[in-house]
Amino acid sequence: MSRPSDILLSKSLDAALRPANWDEYVGQKQVKANVRISLDAAKKRGSMPEHILFYGPPGVGKTTLAHLVATTLGSPLKSTSGVAIERAGDLAAILTNLDPNTVLFIDEIHRLSRKIEELLYPALESGHLDIVLGKGPSARTVELALPPFTLVGATTRIAELSGPLRSRFGGGVFQLDFYNDEDLRDIIRRSALLLKLRAPEEVVERIAARSRATPRIANALLKRVRDFSEVHERALSAKLCDEACELFGIDAYGLTKDDRRYLDALLKSFRGGPAGVQALAAALHEDSDTVESVYEPYLLRLGFIERSPRGRILTEHGRAYNSGEKPDALF
Repeated sequence: MSRPSDILLSKSLDAALRPANWDEYVGQKQVKANVRISLDAAKKRGSMPEHILFYGPPGVGKTTLAHLVATTLGSPLKSTSGVAIERAGDLAAILTNLDPNTVLFIDEIHRLSRKIEELLYPALESGHLDIVLGKGPSARTVELALPPFTLVGATTRIAELSGPLRSRFGGGVFQLDFYNDEDLRDIIRRSALLLKLRAPEEVVERIAARSRATPRIANALLKRVRDFSEVHERALSAKLCDEACELFGIDAYGLTKDDRRYLDALLKSFRGGPAGVQALAAALHEDSDTVESVYEPYLLRLGFIERSPRGRILTEHGRAYNSGEKPDALF
């Protein structure tokens, strides 16, 4: 079944749209300032900075920050993901093959198993890896020295990281939040320039409003509207943007048919709630993780739903939206 992100993200963003330096990275000002202090201090000491963790919703810039950390340090970047590191040998192969002063980026780091986490602790604290060879009485532990490196972790599920692992990120644990419309408009203008598009301000505003407060979706939607414009051989305009978004199933809030299906199920099947997440997931034929991590964050931000100890509740704004009221009338 399609997800909101699947609908909006038809393909990966062009590498050219990724900010190449700190000045091009829009938003997250406090996070940027803190990270740059850590990096500048480490460079003055002539050492690698302590390990850093970024967490927040998908598409708000965690991977881009990892690239900027490596660029600032003049270090190579090695990228992997938590789900790709299944066995101790996987971790050992990655760590022992790092060049000195590498930035190791592990996306979705919460997907690491507890066993892998425990193997990672000495690597992060003292720069060595303990590998057990053999089994039973003949088993022995081999200590492998590792080159200096900085781990940059990223996660959308900070609560699923164990406390001991979080405590190893001495360089800081930073939360990235959704973007406001002003920052999104700046991102869209820059992307339009890179894509060599003449995007009127009214188009920039419409795309920003429909981007779910997420830069990745803003860029993807800009590219889809560009495709619509090219296929129909019409210049970008507010009218064309509205027509394109109607075809894509994206409304003025950036909500998709899946979001509307969620709100409809909460209203009609559960009379507006409270409804438990497991019951909602069953009604939507989804798993509870998808409901919590894909459907709900943006609906919560809009104030259309609330989470209570008894379950999910459709708010007054959510009910008004379901009844078909215009956006301006809801707030």
